[in-house]
Amino acid sequence: MNQEIINLYDSYTHSEISRKSFIKKLAILTGSTAMALTLLPLLENNYAAAAGYNDPNLDTEMITYAGLEGPMKAFLAKPKNKRQLGSVVIIHENRGLNPHTIDVTKKMASEGFLALGIDALSPLGGTPEDEDKGRELIGKLDPMKNLKNYLMGLEYLRTHKNSNGKVGCVGFCWGGLMANRIAVADPKLQAAVAYYGSQAPVSDVPLIKASLMLHYAGLDERINAGIPAYEAALKANNIDYQLFIYEGVNHAFNNDTSPTRYNEAAAKLAWERTISLLKKKLG
Repeated sequence: MNQEIINLYDSYTHSEISRKSFIKKLAILTGSTAMALTLLPLLENNYAAAAGYNDPNLDTEMITYAGLEGPMKAFLAKPKNKRQLGSVVIIHENRGLNPHTIDVTKKMASEGFLALGIDALSPLGGTPEDEDKGRELIGKLDPMKNLKNYLMGLEYLRTHKNSNGKVGCVGFCWGGLMANRIAVADPKLQAAVAYYGSQAPVSDVPLIKASLMLHYAGLDERINAGIPAYEAALKANNIDYQLFIYEGVNHAFNNDTSPTRYNEAAAKLAWERTISLLKKKLG
């Protein structure tokens, strides 16, 4: 698909332009409003693609844990009959805890971890089915309260009966930013993996104690603009980090429900690297 169209969709999904403006600009690029509306389903996420993942060796359940101002909803998954597991918080994109994120949480559990996909929108009633509404709600979260709710999720995992007390986090897009922020805020964190997420402020880098793994898409100019300063700060402060740029792929390359941006080869390689780090740090 035309890269200009993908970039336009990225601007829309990250609230840089309104839906009305997005459709208008898409119509210009495609030649007509009718063509734009025909193309739209190819750009939007197809959650049916995530519904088929099933591992009979997993125990899964929806749980709640105590958040800052009330219960936080989350999806918990773990290998059956296993205890003393390394634990991983999965941090969703800017749409909330949707079927794709639940799918990723299951896959993480299949790798031998106690995995928790937290619904950051719990204080606002939980993730809606309409992903546009999910994006709107994400923007209404109080940043500091939201961060605290994630830190409390990490503590929930540390004290879980099936946990070995070692915890990491993996975040995607909005969740990638959160992974960087959690690494700054939690000195007990063992590992943080950020997929195409905005960087933490360079002034906060000295606070990071966790091992970082940063995955970036080569075509993701918006996010990648922050790489040089962030990497310089990581080096200057002797932070344990790995940084990978996957050339020729787009933001959200790991999301297999996004047909125009998903890249199977890059997603597989990034996942293998992620699991290798987590097994090393949380085992």
